[in-house]
Amino acid sequence: MTPPTQPTIVLNDGNAIPTVGLGVWQTPPEETQRAVEAALSTGYRHIDTAAVYGNESEVGHAIKASGVPREEVFLVTKLWNADQGYDKGLKAFDVSAERLGVDYVDLYLIHWPVPAANLFVDSFKALAHLREQGRVRSIGVSNFAPEHLRTLIADTGIVPAVNQIELHPRLPQQELRQVHVELGIATEAWSPLGQGGLLSDPVVTTVADTHCKTPAQVLIRWHIQLGNIVIPKSVNPDRIASNFDVFDFELSSHDIASIATLDDGTRLGPDPRTFNFTG
Repeated sequence: MTPPTQPTIVLNDGNAIPTVGLGVWQTPPEETQRAVEAALSTGYRHIDTAAVYGNESEVGHAIKASGVPREEVFLVTKLWNADQGYDKGLKAFDVSAERLGVDYVDLYLIHWPVPAANLFVDSFKALAHLREQGRVRSIGVSNFAPEHLRTLIADTGIVPAVNQIELHPRLPQQELRQVHVELGIATEAWSPLGQGGLLSDPVVTTVADTHCKTPAQVLIRWHIQLGNIVIPKSVNPDRIASNFDVFDFELSSHDIASIATLDDGTRLGPDPRTFNFTG
């Protein structure tokens, strides 16, 4: 059976990223390879990992074992906080590429701004150098607030292709998404399902029942219709497949308005303006 195709978003550098990917945050290494292989078999062509996740090697093994050509997989990894800085950033990428078993990645992100260290500009210059070398196709950031983005652009002259941020109906990030639109940065959502906390919410389940879809499918569809790139996480092959089955229905304006009522500013992860952990 031919896997379903999915839309892509063209980034500001001309590269195209699939709108739905598999995230492997908190996926144990021993479960990662199986999950990534299941995703690629289903039709996913976007895998998101990070150095700090401790499962880059297993992601690389899965891509090789899947039989899917490397050039068809949009592979993302991230520079961890302890490795920020120009020289350290270059060395950290070497380690990630070796673990992944690849000679390039499609998107390399600075994981957090770590404002107290004040190294994210130097780190981004390292990412730009990697892009010039062809070892990275696109460069971006994760968890950057508007002031971090503007500093980065002012000091490097480069607009990040992506900002990957915590984003779900309880934290829809309207202000930051608007900044992204103004600057030409694509929005990518982590914890897109609210780490599972939204799956039983009556608002979401009511919309799901209306469309004969699962709550997770409704939430992923909500992200797609907002224009977000979305990376739901699962290790269950059935749920991995279900999370990809989101291209055959559309939420109504009433559905979108109902889900908007869930916005209460709840943040599940750290605040990027104060998170300075480098361990």
